[in-house]
Order: sequence, then structure tokens, then C-alpha cells
Amino acid sequence: MKKSQLLLILVVLFSCTQVTPPEPVLPLPSERQLKWHELEYYAFVHFNMNTFSDMEWGMGDEDPNLFNPTKLDCGQWARVCKEAGMKGIILTAKHHDGFCLWPTETTNHSVKSSSWKDGKGDVVRELADACKEYGLELGIYLSPWDRNNPEYGTDKYIEIFRAQLHELLTNYGEVFEVWFDGANGGTGYYGGANENRKIDNKTYYDWGNTRKIVRELQPNACMFSDAGPDIRWCGNEEGWVRETNWSSINRDDFAPGVVDDLEDLRSGQEDGTHWVPAEVDVSIRPGWYYHKYEDHKVKTLPQLLDIYYNSIGRNASLLINFPVDQRGLIHERDEEQVLKFGEAIKADFEKNLAAGKKSEATNVRGNSKKYQAANVTDGQAETSWATDDGVIQASLTIDLGEETEFNRFLVQEDIQLGQRVKKFTVETFTDNNWKEVASQTTIGRKRILRLPNTVASMVRLTIVDSKACPVISNIELYKAPKVLVEPKISRTKNGLVSIEGADNGVDIYYTLDGTLPTLQSDKYENPFMLPNKAVVKAIVVDSEEQKESPVALGEFDVVKSKWQVAGEYKNTENAEFIFDGNPNTTWIEAGTTPLDVIIDLGETLNVAGFKYLPDQRRANQGIIFNYEFYVSQNGKSWGNPVCKGEFSNIKNSPVWQKKEFEATAGRYIKLRALSTVDEKNNIGIAEFDIITK
Repeated sequence: MKKSQLLLILVVLFSCTQVTPPEPVLPLPSERQLKWHELEYYAFVHFNMNTFSDMEWGMGDEDPNLFNPTKLDCGQWARVCKEAGMKGIILTAKHHDGFCLWPTETTNHSVKSSSWKDGKGDVVRELADACKEYGLELGIYLSPWDRNNPEYGTDKYIEIFRAQLHELLTNYGEVFEVWFDGANGGTGYYGGANENRKIDNKTYYDWGNTRKIVRELQPNACMFSDAGPDIRWCGNEEGWVRETNWSSINRDDFAPGVVDDLEDLRSGQEDGTHWVPAEVDVSIRPGWYYHKYEDHKVKTLPQLLDIYYNSIGRNASLLINFPVDQRGLIHERDEEQVLKFGEAIKADFEKNLAAGKKSEATNVRGNSKKYQAANVTDGQAETSWATDDGVIQASLTIDLGEETEFNRFLVQEDIQLGQRVKKFTVETFTDNNWKEVASQTTIGRKRILRLPNTVASMVRLTIVDSKACPVISNIELYKAPKVLVEPKISRTKNGLVSIEGADNGVDIYYTLDGTLPTLQSDKYENPFMLPNKAVVKAIVVDSEEQKESPVALGEFDVVKSKWQVAGEYKNTENAEFIFDGNPNTTWIEAGTTPLDVIIDLGETLNVAGFKYLPDQRRANQGIIFNYEFYVSQNGKSWGNPVCKGEFSNIKNSPVWQKKEFEATAGRYIKLRALSTVDEKNNIGIAEFDIITK
């Protein structure tokens, strides 16, 4: 090698090493927070006294013997979570009712006083062992509020609470997260006092010294609360954060259970003083604890996918709750749905279409290979593309080499240097033209955009605005398959039928005669009128992949355009919710039972039965239990009921209730609600229908 060539190489190498790295943009994540970010997706388990009392918040007066799971298997929990792609499990070791799932020395209100395993059981130990077996992280939820403890509200309780924390953090191995709820103070048993105790959320727990216990005993554990200090609540329990989501907040302005503006939690604060990223906590059912009446309300695959993209896809982590049932198992329906969800996520991100593709940028920091555009597609988390200081507007183009179809765009910042990007766009190059397909705000650790199916030979990311020079560590492209679940079939009171699929770009085929639909059946294009009795069956088809969904069924009787509520009620404004065709709207009438719900059908019909759907919302108000049903020609002379009895098991299974009887001609019908499952005076009806002959 010539001396001149060697000198040139040395100059190039020297110049590369002299490129200064970008200055960090404060605040920055700690080492424990960086490890937590990598977990991304893990499980919550709400299993405690509430599981057996059928409550969400127990009062604290429950008999410890009520806690008695028959088939507790923490190994099953761990297996389901592992197969679903989760990285850890957080357990409600003590909820607000004060019952402890481990044999604590601080109170008798624990498993050691229960008949389960003759008082020798320890749920926390069993879960810790199961997590170790399946390679999962263990997290602990410990409620600061204790509605059982007679000392709650005094200084002595703080000693008890800290002793419980010490037990949990020293006896069960390493803990990755400690979860502190914001619900504190209120009515409770309190050792028999049965009173309302209020505390100062900001000062009572002496959080500074309480948190020191976690730092000393579990230095790698992150702490969650409305105020962090490591992880913040997302401001809702529905499974989302805002599209704009900063990992920073002004932490000192917050306290557990004290939040002035939920939007600060949902979006973060651009100029926040501390790194406190969002965790999205959501239950796979409406409730956090198991209730049999929610067995039919497990979230669907489309709902779970929306949650994923609205949490992990928006710079947050995802914590999905399993309400473990009274057997001590994750229910079969919950398991089925979360495993479908896990498989769907795997399919969405099966092949990175941008991996190893050539890239170029309008600006590269110091013209150095250390910060070159190619770093975003090299699959290495420690490399990144960065621009020169002061260059906050720049573009990076990925050449796919050929026309490529995709519908997911994933981008990441190197958050070790802080969160920087304030606005970006994504463009695709097709037919010799650039077309903008997305314009968004923050990125953070991970941002995933769901796009329409797009075919392009190049993709361009443009940083429109940034706090400082952008530092992008990774860009990926995917083609996610279409979501094929059975479509939803609905009909309005006037007879307009709608059939909805869960994804765009799919075809829907249907029949009206009860036969199974095929590709030769009528293709659904727009809502259509169906004024007569009919059985509608429909399927969703992905023609490209030649796959189809299960068959959906919609059974419709006479159209309800002539129906009117004929009785006199307090809530007349929403009375037609009874038969509007929308199960998500509910008519609630407050009053005394029995209550007669009278409907004028507008014409004489041969009524041979009726169907009743109770309130489908989480509150489940006014579920009718005992009933009588009448048919009349004039709405005045009713005679004897044509049908009477009870809606058996409706509390545990609040689905459509169907009753049939000998056909009776009449224009008026009356459902007499004799009693409700909660023995209160409210009556609730989400939908009502009749069966005619």
C-alpha cells in the first residue's frame, strides 16, 4: 500500500472519530426506565378477595374464608402470558379491601386466615415461581388504601404499609415494577368502625421516604402512579394515549390520586421536567375482577389490535389485565382472545420489508458513517441516523429496490438522548411522484402508523420540527394481513341493514334466506332496506389471500317503524332506545317495581314470543329477573299473562333472553318487570323484540 493511501485512510478514520455525538435533550430516561421500555407488553392479574365477593372494590369486612380458589394454577397464568408474547405479570398482592395474598406478619386479613390450603398458601410465592419457570418478570401491586385495617388514617398504618412493602420486596426475588394505585381514603370497614376516613393524598404516605424503600430493596424496579416517579398512568382505562405523547411531565406538579388535568397524562408535557413515560392499563373485560356476567364481553380481536396500536404504537407500554376467575385460572374465553391477539401481532410484524435496504439523507452528522442514513435499516439498536447541530428539518429516503406493498410504518428515536421529534411526515414514491400518506407529531421509543395498503418503490421520512437535531435509530415497514373476524350485522327500527367488517380492503358477502354465503352470494356494498322477516348471514373475505371469516348471523322479525312506547314514564326522552336496533343504547326507568313497559306495535300481529336484552354497559342497571308478558288488542283489556317466569342466570349471563309461547293476536304488548337481580327499583332495557308467526 502506498504511503499516500495509508495517510488518506488514517485521515478518514481520524475524522470519523472526531465527530461529536448529539447533545442530550433533557429529561433523559434512567437505566431502569430503559430496561422497562424494552419490556413493552406485559400482564396485570386482578385476583383477590373481590374475585369471590363479586365486587370491584371490597369494603374490607369480608371473611378470609371466602377466599378459596379450587384450581389455582399460576403456571397457567404464566403459560398464557408467555404464549401471548407478554414479558411479565403484575399481581394485585393487596387491593383496597386489605386482603393480602401472602402470609404477611402485619395483619390477619390474609391467606393465612383462609381455608385455602389450610392457611398455608402463598399466591405471591406461587406466581414468583411460575414467572421464573417461564422466563417472565414479576411485578407487585400494593394498594396504599386499606379498607380493612383499623389503623388506616393514622401514622401507625404507614408503618404497617411499609412493612408490607418490605415483605414483598425481600421474599420473592427481583421485581420489575411496583404499582401504587391513586384511590386513597373513603368509606370502609376499618376494623369495625365502618366510617369515612379522609387523608391528604399528597402528604399522608410520606411518599419520599416510602419510595426510598423500593429504591433500596429493588433498585431496578420502576414505580408506577399518577405521579410516577418512573411510570405514569395514561389518564384512562380504555387502552389508549393521544397521538401526541411525550414521555416527559412536570413530575412535581402531580401526586398519586391528585391530577388536575387528565390530558397531561394522556399526552405528556413537551417541556416536562422529568422522564415519566405512559403505561396503558386496560382490562380484557369491562371489569378488573372476574364476574361471570361478563363472560360474553371479552374484548374482540379488532378491539385488542386497536389498543395495541393506540398504546405501543404511540410511545407507551401496554398492560393488559386478566380477571382470574374463582377457580384461580385465566378464563378460557380470555385465553382464547389474548392468544388470537398474540398471533395477530406476530403476523402484522412477520417480515420487515425495509431491512437492509439502501438509504440516504439530506443531512448526515459530520458526513460520518457513524450517523449515516443506512443505520436506520441495519437492525442494530445502538446505531442511528443523526443530523448536524441546528439542522432540525431533514429527510431520509429508503430505496426498496422495487415496487413493494406495505401498510405499517414503524419508526424509533434513540431515547437515550431524549425525545426530540415534534412533527414528521411519511411519503411514498409511486408513478414518479411523491405522495404524503401520513403527518404526525411525536415519535419517542416507538411509533407505528397503520396505513392503507400502499405500493411504492421508495419511502421518505421527513422531520418537520424537532427540539434539536433528530436522532432516528430504526425504521421498519410491514404488510399486515387483513383482520378476518365475523362481521357485525345490525338493523335500525326502520329496517335499514348494515354489515360491518373489522378491516378496510375486505369484501363482504351475504344471504337473506338462511343459506350459507359464498363468493357467489350478493356482495355487500351499502346499507339496504329489509322491511320483512329474514335471516341474514354474512362472511368477510380477503380475496387476495383467499381467506374468509366465520359466518355471522342476524335474525330479524317485523320492522319496528310503527312501534311506539304507549305507557307513561319518567324517562320519556330515551324510551325508544328500547327498540332502536342499537344494543349500546339503554333506556333506564327509575321507579318502583312492578313496572309495565307497554308498546303499541302499530298493527295487529300474531305474537308468539319476545326477546329482551338487558343493559350492556359496565353498570348493568336494572336487569329484569321475574316477569310477566301480556298481549292485547286495545291496550286496555289485558287478561291473563301469555307468558311468565324468570330470566334464569341473567345476572351471570346478561345476553339476549328469548321466550316463546302459543301465538296470540294483538296490537299491544306489555312486559311487566316484577323484580330485578339487584332488587333495586331501576329497570333497564337495551333492546326488545318480538317473535311473530
